[in-house]
Amino acid sequence: MKAAIDRVIQTYGLLTSREAAAEAQPKLENYIRTLFEAGETDDNRLTVCGLVYLRERDGSHDPVKAGYTGM
Repeated sequence: MKAAIDRVIQTYGLLTSREAAAEAQPKLENYIRTLFEAGETDDNRLTVCGLVYLRERDGSHDPVKAGYTGM
């Protein structure tokens, strides 16, 4: 679990900033812990889920904010 959290924070820091990653770490730890307690023990899956969680939280997955209008 710790390895997954470290990888997510490192990768997210590269995508945004180290400050944003540091601010998101407590919520990420709670989220990863919830997944782990629910039975997910694969570090790779926990890492991917953690990255998706953070990207959804910061709104970067929103296609409209990314400039896609559908036209």
